[in-house]
Amino acid sequence: MKTLIIAEKPSVALRIAIALGNGQHKSVRNGRITYYTMPHGDGEIYVAAAVGHLFTIRQKGKERAYPITEIEWAPSYLTNKRSEYTKEYLFTLKKLAQECSTFINACDYDIEGTVIGTNIIKELSGLQAEAIGSVSKRMKFSTTTPKDLLDSFGSLLPPDINNFYAGEARHMLDWLWGINFSRALTSALSSSGQYKQLSIGRVQGPALGLLAKREKEIASFKPEPYWNVLAYSGEFEFINSRGNIFAKQEAESAFSAANSGRDNAVVSEATSAEQLRRPYPPFDLTSLQLEASRVFGFDPSATLAMAQSLYERSFISYPRTSSQKLPRTLGLPRIIADLGKNPAYSTIAAEIASKGRFTPAEGPKEDEAHPAIFPTGVTPKGITGSEEKLYDLIARRFLSCFGEYAKVNNFSLEISIGGETFEGKGSKVTYPGWLDYYKYAKIKERDLPNLEKGQRVEITDIKMPELQTAPPKRFTKAGLISELEKHNLGTKATRAAIIDTLFKRNYIEGSSIRVTEFGMTVYDALEKNCSMIVDEDTTITLEKDMDLISKGKMPESEVLKKGKEVLLTAIETFNSNKEKISEEMKESFKSANVLGKCPKDGGDLVIKRSFRGKQFVACSNYPKCTNTYPLPQNAKIVPTGNACEFCHTPIVKIIRRGKPPFEIDLDPNCVTKDAFKKKLEAKAEKASEPQKPKPKPKPAAKKREKPKPKKAKKQKKRAEAQPKGEA
Repeated sequence: MKTLIIAEKPSVALRIAIALGNGQHKSVRNGRITYYTMPHGDGEIYVAAAVGHLFTIRQKGKERAYPITEIEWAPSYLTNKRSEYTKEYLFTLKKLAQECSTFINACDYDIEGTVIGTNIIKELSGLQAEAIGSVSKRMKFSTTTPKDLLDSFGSLLPPDINNFYAGEARHMLDWLWGINFSRALTSALSSSGQYKQLSIGRVQGPALGLLAKREKEIASFKPEPYWNVLAYSGEFEFINSRGNIFAKQEAESAFSAANSGRDNAVVSEATSAEQLRRPYPPFDLTSLQLEASRVFGFDPSATLAMAQSLYERSFISYPRTSSQKLPRTLGLPRIIADLGKNPAYSTIAAEIASKGRFTPAEGPKEDEAHPAIFPTGVTPKGITGSEEKLYDLIARRFLSCFGEYAKVNNFSLEISIGGETFEGKGSKVTYPGWLDYYKYAKIKERDLPNLEKGQRVEITDIKMPELQTAPPKRFTKAGLISELEKHNLGTKATRAAIIDTLFKRNYIEGSSIRVTEFGMTVYDALEKNCSMIVDEDTTITLEKDMDLISKGKMPESEVLKKGKEVLLTAIETFNSNKEKISEEMKESFKSANVLGKCPKDGGDLVIKRSFRGKQFVACSNYPKCTNTYPLPQNAKIVPTGNACEFCHTPIVKIIRRGKPPFEIDLDPNCVTKDAFKKKLEAKAEKASEPQKPKPKPKPAAKKREKPKPKKAKKQKKRAEAQPKGEA
């Protein structure tokens, strides 16, 4: 009997082969694709990889209109040229499947991994999802270490079909929502004479809504003045117990009373209390993204990509988890001992072991599929600087869960000055405990003078600063991921990608996220005329329904039917208000694409696209004015509001992925380009010069050849053995 194990990625396929093969696995090439084979009992095991999704959703038929409701799964290479590389992986799996009677889905144990593996097994076996249990099993593992992979193979599970149905419903509804409303939005804009590929999705819309509402709160915020009355004893500050005082007369009264009584200040109360600070819980994905952003400034998408890479190389556990639990079945003492072999953690591991502290601090969040993120104990090798930082963050956070509570002494003083009470609070770490293990956590310490109740205090100054209330803060990427989680929008694996899409569509910008003028117009137009697209309640209801599918409490067909009904209702509303939406977006789109004034006739210079999709700049007074300028492709062009003093064209900022932004004027013939041109010419001239031949390396000294053994005797014997008369 032959069995085919399907891994989600080539790196995991190799680890499975090494773990199960016990030194007997062989690598086999099928074109450019490698798979693995090994004996198993009386049969044989093949291990081959997918590269993520080998199948994707597509519409039935090729109409460009909307609404679309008829869809199907199809091989990814047939739907998108950029997925052409997946063809060889699918064909390799098909070739191996012809020899196999059993299949094992070893893709990541989550809904996406289930969808990836189940679609492949459906294709290979020719069976529908509900029937694949007769020919397939499921591997469940949270790390790619040999032990976990062997344990998983030794306790195979039936296919998790309910998770497949939940994942399939999510894919289908997301695709339907995205394609229909993206086409509707693009159509509305193009009907106003403008063109830009727009998109809005089932989660994109509500995510944009959260940001737009925050933007409006900030815009409508009116700062209010307030006053603090502060007393100083040398370097120590005490604040009036009234706190923020919004009536200036009240603040002045407190200030005057304190000033008049400053020579008779006395401690009216002195308290001190010890507080225990428990360790932070281990990381789930969201808290890891938040902490990596806070400590290192890592982008949430980059954090997920690095964590996935560390997982695939067996250094950490599966990162796409919602859990803050570390089950005892993980073998926690062994992991700590293995971490102790790394010099960076040897002292911490030894201390934990000597105290026998193997019960971790945990958080409330749970995940049925995976535990919290933890280091496996395998010492990382060949990782990048950023990966090393992220691994250290995870390892220290894990170890700190076993540390003793930190002890903090919180103390406060109340001082009576002229009948006014002033308060000062301080804190000092008296026993660091787990803080010694997790260097990324800091408790802010603050000193106060060592005074007792009834003791006189020398007041050196009294101040009454005027302050203003601050507007709500804008979200960072990491903060927005946390907010989306609170609102149950998206999944732990998709939230970072959703935010990235909003950036790509020019709906939002900046590290402290601001909704662009165009993004705000899109939101306003939809909120007024088709609020279901940006309303989070619709999305949350569908999320709950999909959760019920995964638990076997609601059939997939019912959720899809309900989702399509909501979709068609929303499209009907959109179409009835299409003209209004078109008009509202038209002006904003124009202004968003205006870079400045045309130096020839004073018209607006706007970003346009050629019929081939190339972006360039043209005058809004075309055809009267035919002035145009080229633009870099695959770059975001941002107006600066400034113009070049020489050519008088607008200066724009060029932003390209992975490269530092720069500013430049639009005219390629401007004198400001002369230095740049000279540099290019010098480079070209140097390249055209005949290259001086490099000196030949000295030949290495020849090794003395060993004398070859003489063969004369052998030849003589052969001649003697040869029958006479034969040549």
